[in-house]
Amino acid sequence: MPYEFYYWPMIQGRGEVVRLALEEAGVDYMDVARSSEKQEDNRAAILAILQDPDLERPPFAPPFLLDNGVMIAQAAAILQYLAPKINLIGNEETEKIFAHQIQLTVTDFLMEVHDTHHPLASALYYEDQVEEAKKRSANFIELRIPKYMDYFEKILTNNKSDSGWLIGDKLTYPDLSLFQIIEGLQYAFPKAFSKISKKYPKALALRD
Repeated sequence: MPYEFYYWPMIQGRGEVVRLALEEAGVDYMDVARSSEKQEDNRAAILAILQDPDLERPPFAPPFLLDNGVMIAQAAAILQYLAPKINLIGNEETEKIFAHQIQLTVTDFLMEVHDTHHPLASALYYEDQVEEAKKRSANFIELRIPKYMDYFEKILTNNKSDSGWLIGDKLTYPDLSLFQIIEGLQYAFPKAFSKISKKYPKALALRD
């Protein structure tokens, strides 16, 4: 049976890193919220699971994956489960642990990105917290982007295989997530990222 992937069908978000892995692996999967018979927005399929009062092991929120009756939520946990099955991580336990460590760091980073425009509360519109968002974004640009990007560049530099990938000598799922991070930074913070991007040649080469 194909994997069933559940995430919102609108703008890219936390679930995009899972979509990238599924696409890269070329496996059979259904992007449920984008896969109704009429090819229309199918958010109702997600809500039906989230609002099911009898589900024994419910997900807290999308993204989540259904694999032959097994449901896994949280992007990092999904990728930890999925990667060995779709050949996006090696067999060594140390590689699997390090890949998950990187992915959890990606999760932290994406949450900080989100909080630049919702610094007070996710339930409030951006227009209700503009001044706070400006302050949060300034701090994020000055301190947080360099801190995370320095970390990723360090991993690439210290990879003894000198392959250009984060782990070992072939692409693994955290590489796809770093690609997504750089694409997102160039989209959301184009001026700020352009000023510091030359400091991260290995990360940009990976993106390319």
